[in-house]
Amino acid sequence: MASSSSTLFFSAAAPLHITRPTPPARLCHSALNFSGKCILYNQTCLFHTEKATGRVLCSKVQFEDNVVGDNDDDEACELVNGAEIVIEDGEESIHAYLLKAVKNNNGTGLLLLSDVFGFEDSATRDFAYRVACSGYNVLVPDMFRGNPRKIDQPMTDFEQWLAKQPPERIARDINMAAKWLADEFTAAGISNKLGIIGFCYGGGCLINTLAQDKQGIFGTGVCFYGTRIDTSVVKDVKVPVLFVCGDDDHLCPVSQLRELEKIIKGSKMVIYNGRGHGFAHRPGSLDEDEDAEDAFGLTRSWLNDSLVLSKDLVH
Repeated sequence: MASSSSTLFFSAAAPLHITRPTPPARLCHSALNFSGKCILYNQTCLFHTEKATGRVLCSKVQFEDNVVGDNDDDEACELVNGAEIVIEDGEESIHAYLLKAVKNNNGTGLLLLSDVFGFEDSATRDFAYRVACSGYNVLVPDMFRGNPRKIDQPMTDFEQWLAKQPPERIARDINMAAKWLADEFTAAGISNKLGIIGFCYGGGCLINTLAQDKQGIFGTGVCFYGTRIDTSVVKDVKVPVLFVCGDDDHLCPVSQLRELEKIIKGSKMVIYNGRGHGFAHRPGSLDEDEDAEDAFGLTRSWLNDSLVLSKDLVH
């Protein structure tokens, strides 16, 4: 399963099918050898990460030693393992980042679609860690195949960059990642009903993904200020979506989301006054931190009610 490097590799003998290691190796990454404690949005999160690459060390994360025993703190969340993997489908392959809640794992998988800055972006990984801290298994695929936008790139060349990201290929890659995650949970004997979270460009991809989900893999979605949403496919979305946005976000019109809320049965929209684009995963002030914290709490409750509790009722 794993090579000599810290990157885990899964091979596929057939489309959207992987060769799985025998238990207990499933979703368990022994190469994770660094212990630390991150403090994010005023919540403590214990995790293990790959010391070799250092890719998961984020600017918003503060590290503290001597974390043994801190799990008893009321603020402490789950122990998390994280590793970079490669998912292969024939001649196609994508990189992804997988985070697994080790303690109090609720047996639920989530697909997280990044904004245009990609799956290695610190804000995206910070958010993914916190979701995993709540007991989930989170997969963050590289939708841009190693060519995301850079933070300091001028907007004047945005359309030129986007033209190099074929939506058909991105949709296939997202589907590959979703199938892989669902297959893993099915093979493990637990529910394969997944959740999906999307930020900005990833929020638009979220709507397309749910609309094309003919196999019923997903049980719900959380769309943070989605952009470039194809409204023509919204009628095909069959699961409820939580829409989170700010009323000062010119990239994600509130009026459009109101229409989506009406069309998608069971959906809900939450609007934050005075907030612009990206506030929930890139808060830039103390006031935005408060709204980001509130939005995360709503997300956690929505996922719990839509996925975890519903799964328990089925069983």
